[in-house]
Amino acid sequence: MLESECIIYVLDQCDTCRKAKNWLHQHQIPFRSIAIREHAPSIEELNRALAGKNGKLQDLLNRSGHAYRELEMKNKLKQLSTEQVLELLSQNGNLVKRPLLVHPQATLIGFDPTLWQNRLLSSAT
Repeated sequence: MLESECIIYVLDQCDTCRKAKNWLHQHQIPFRSIAIREHAPSIEELNRALAGKNGKLQDLLNRSGHAYRELEMKNKLKQLSTEQVLELLSQNGNLVKRPLLVHPQATLIGFDPTLWQNRLLSSAT
């Protein structure tokens, strides 16, 4: 089991977020849940998630969300620097893909049970 608590940014009505929280409960991983709309992740947390996605900015974005379409992010991404995109995400949690799990040994975006197993449990033993 992990020694320290995880932070998981979620939207309560998001089915994937509920699955991720259930997975954490099942594996007895302590976590603190944060509502992503009210408290967007920090730039530092987003940078860590970006590193975990090999620098692919589009993997941090909730591309199916209303805010993404409303702000025309598909077109704007081409004109914005990485720093500008991270700043925008840190100010608008609706743009961030969910869930976002933050732990000292891993920052994971989106819920993939196999990846979470490998990153959170394999190195915890």
